[in-house]
Amino acid sequence: MEFSHIPVMLEQCIDGLDIKPDGVYVDCTLGGGGHSEAIVSRLHSGRLIAIDKDSEAILAASARLERYASKISYVHDDFKNFEVHLDELGVSEIDGILMDLGVSSYQLDNAERGMSYKEDGPLDMRMDSQAKFSAFDVVNGYEEKELARVIWQYGEERYSRKIAAAICRRRKEQAITTTSQLAEIVSKCFPPKERYGSGNPCKRTFQAIRIEVNSELDGLSEMIKGAARRLKSGGRICVITFHSLEDRIVKQTFNYLSASCICPAGQPICTCDKKKEIEIISRKPIVADDRELEANKRAGSAKLRIAQKI
Repeated sequence: MEFSHIPVMLEQCIDGLDIKPDGVYVDCTLGGGGHSEAIVSRLHSGRLIAIDKDSEAILAASARLERYASKISYVHDDFKNFEVHLDELGVSEIDGILMDLGVSSYQLDNAERGMSYKEDGPLDMRMDSQAKFSAFDVVNGYEEKELARVIWQYGEERYSRKIAAAICRRRKEQAITTTSQLAEIVSKCFPPKERYGSGNPCKRTFQAIRIEVNSELDGLSEMIKGAARRLKSGGRICVITFHSLEDRIVKQTFNYLSASCICPAGQPICTCDKKKEIEIISRKPIVADDRELEANKRAGSAKLRIAQKI
């Protein structure tokens, strides 16, 4: 299957980054290379550091961006480790950083990656195919209480306990090994009106397990703070989120970084020694316009937040 992905809010991201031809930029989630191509094509003497934990993404994108090879450094790792790689590359400061936290269309549509509740495939969900921990381990190994917690915390699924109990009952008979088996179990936990209504009832559970497998939310706030430390004065950070949990973390972290004091309200003298680090450019999240939504329905849940280093 060809690795392809429509970059979400491409124009808004490029405008938000305010790219300098001689700047150093980081694309934390290379994916299909759409955002990276738009960034590197605007660089003259500048440099792009492209990160992805999916080796297939790096292989496909490096072929797509071959004509820009001299300007790109590829990193196969979780983007939350980006500061380590900046140090290894001898980069102390950057001019901009982009984080597209969505799952690529290739990963969703490729049944073999096991992320789709619409297609039958192995119960996998790993973004890094070399990682050992998969959705199989979560679904078949977690205790019922812990499984319910994951589904509730990361999927905000109100039937989380019922779904966890149903999974545990089924796996006593035999291991759950495919996405279709899991989807069947989850669907049956919903009343017929919800099961056959608009939207797939499996979406939140599959999202929750995928987040758990890939530790998608762990360290996200600290990573954004690290990005702010690395930005040059005037440098920009753009973050695209696709569900409320991610967006809440980004919003709260931006608010923290933009605050000049975090002392309790009413305290007469500031003792926190907190300094304002960023200016929030987009007080309200930017969303895809009608033209983009018509071409790419998956952009419907996307929210873009932009900030600038002081």
